[in-house]
Amino acid sequence: MELEDVILNEEVDSVAAIEKELRYISGIIKQKGREILSNYKITPPQFVALQWLFEDGDMTIGELSNKMYLAFSTTTDLVDRMEKNTLVKRVKDPNDRRVVRIHLLEEGERIIDEVIQKRQLYLKEVLINFSNDEVQLLKTNLMKLHQDMRGE
Repeated sequence: MELEDVILNEEVDSVAAIEKELRYISGIIKQKGREILSNYKITPPQFVALQWLFEDGDMTIGELSNKMYLAFSTTTDLVDRMEKNTLVKRVKDPNDRRVVRIHLLEEGERIIDEVIQKRQLYLKEVLINFSNDEVQLLKTNLMKLHQDMRGE
């Protein structure tokens, strides 16, 4: 076997291992997130919607649908339920009265804040065996991976 083939095989093996670990990590994070959410009166999709509103501010149902990769009608139902639970409210756009935006209310913000703090606490506990340098390297590499995946 040529040296180039050995290097290529090692690269393929590394990529496969990285994909597998990311898949497992994603599954664990999703499960832990659901455990945390079980203490709140919101569903995982509602949490995702609240998170988008928390991070990006008011948006239309269409914009939220696109970010969540959901059908417009599904997002409308989601927003209806969140509005009933006083997590969000529909507001008319001051610049264009025909446009309705979804606005995050105080209760929605409080839930997002609490859940994210609990998720960060869990991650902090997991990272207890990592040195400061390892944590910084992990952060840098994850940020770079995310940036490259978004195509920036």
